[in-house]
Amino acid sequence: MSVTKVYSFESNAHVSQALGEFIAHASSEAIAKHGRFTVAFSGGSLPATACKHLRDMQSVDFSKWYVFFADERCVGLDSVDSNFRLVREELLDPLMQQGRSVPADQVMVINDTLTDSTQQVADDYLGKMQSVFTGAKTKFPEFDLVLLGIGPDGHTCSLFPNHPLLEERTAWVAPIDDSPKEPPHRITLTLPVVNHARKVAFVASGAGKTSTVRAIVDERNVHLPATHVAPVNGDTYWFLDHAAAKGLSVNKPSEFKL
Repeated sequence: MSVTKVYSFESNAHVSQALGEFIAHASSEAIAKHGRFTVAFSGGSLPATACKHLRDMQSVDFSKWYVFFADERCVGLDSVDSNFRLVREELLDPLMQQGRSVPADQVMVINDTLTDSTQQVADDYLGKMQSVFTGAKTKFPEFDLVLLGIGPDGHTCSLFPNHPLLEERTAWVAPIDDSPKEPPHRITLTLPVVNHARKVAFVASGAGKTSTVRAIVDERNVHLPATHVAPVNGDTYWFLDHAAAKGLSVNKPSEFKL
């Protein structure tokens, strides 16, 4: 049975430490079970929070990681808008400096020569996903972990309120050309893919997220895309600071334990 666990910490620094430990544990579990760890990162402040301590944890076997992106902006890989660039700066480059790199062919980036067409970018990314998630019974990939943030409007990945992509039921990855948040041209994992993950972890901090977190976690407001993240055979975790968790009264935070 799928469960939701909410954790609250004194500060974003404490969130980062606990999240790093959580990711390291999830990595070890997955590698022990099936020899690899498949993880999808979203952008924004999440890579910095997730990787600050994680990159220095010597127990993590990054050579077995397969890194994907929960959404990506259709821009060059060196653009300040690139989610890959964020993860490269916060995790991949520091690991390379330590001699503990994720193999380059296990980091699934968009083909930035195709960015004039979001559909072509999505099609190419689908091929990369299929090269990792193969098998006759693979209707949807099963990520070991999907790491997500939330916007003030309740969006997650690049799935925005009232957008037709919320109704997508078959595609793994979809293009979007009318994102209400810049830049407008992106690709995103779809809800069915997120909901087939073994673990989904949301990360949010600050008083600006208090009402949004409450609307999703306690009130289950169906108008907010993040509310529809409910893994079929996996679990959902919320890593919050006290400010973001302040409004919760139904699903109150529990003690963080691995």
